[in-house]
Amino acid sequence: MAIERLFFKNKNDEKIGARLDTPDGEVKAYALFAHCFTCHKNLNAIKNISKSLTNAGIGVFRFDFTGLGESEGDFADTNFSSNVDDLIAAADFLAAEYAAPKLLIGHSLGGAAVLMAASKLPDVAAVVTVGAPCNPEHVTHMLQWSIDEIEANGKAEVLLAGRPFTIKKQFLDDLAEQKMTEVIRSLKRPLLVCHSPIDNTVGIENAAHIFSSALHPKSFLSLDKADHLLTGAADAKYAGGMIAAWAEAYI
Repeated sequence: MAIERLFFKNKNDEKIGARLDTPDGEVKAYALFAHCFTCHKNLNAIKNISKSLTNAGIGVFRFDFTGLGESEGDFADTNFSSNVDDLIAAADFLAAEYAAPKLLIGHSLGGAAVLMAASKLPDVAAVVTVGAPCNPEHVTHMLQWSIDEIEANGKAEVLLAGRPFTIKKQFLDDLAEQKMTEVIRSLKRPLLVCHSPIDNTVGIENAAHIFSSALHPKSFLSLDKADHLLTGAADAKYAGGMIAAWAEAYI
C-alpha cells in the first residue's frame, strides 16, 4: 500500500489535510472515508480498514474535517452541515485529480454525513456506515452536561475523548435541523450498515433504524464483540475485508 499526503481546499478556502492510500497494482475504484466526531483520518481503525480495502484493489481517500488533525479552520465554527460540505469538497478534489469516488464510507457521525452527502455526489455507486447514529442529533447525548451552559452563554468548553473542544450553540441548532429518515429512504444507492451489537456509544437500535428506513438493495454486517472505535485491529480488518467483498458487486 502506498500512502500519499495531500491537501485540498474546503468551501471557505481553508486547507484540509488528507491521505490517499492506493494498492500496489491497478486501482479498481476509489473510496472516500469520513471519520468519527472529533476523531481524525489517522485513527488506527481507519488505517486498518483502509489496508483491507487497498488489498482488494480499492484506493482510499481519508481526510481530517475542518479544525481537526492537519486541517485548518476553527472546530468551534464547524457543524454537521460543514462536515457534509467538507465531504463534497473532498469528492470534488478526488474527481479532479484522480477519479470520482465510487464508494462512501463513514464511521460514527461520519456515517450520518456520508448518508447526507451521497445525494449530492452522482458518481457514488454504494454507501457504507460503520457504527453510525440514525440521526446526527444523537451526538447531543455526549454534550448533555454542557447543553444548559451552551444555550445560556452561546458556547461552552467540553471535554471529549480527553481533549477540550469549544462547542457553540450553532452546532446544536444545526444538529436539530437534520432530518435523516427521508434522506436514508431516498438514498437510491446500495447500502451496507455495519454495527456492533455491544456498541455502548451508538446503540444497535440506530443501525436497526437506518436499515429499516433504507430501501433495497441493503445489507447488514454485525461487528460481533467490537467496540465503537474498532480499537481491536482484527475487528477493523474484518470490517474492511467484508466492506471490500460487498462493494465488489457495485464498483
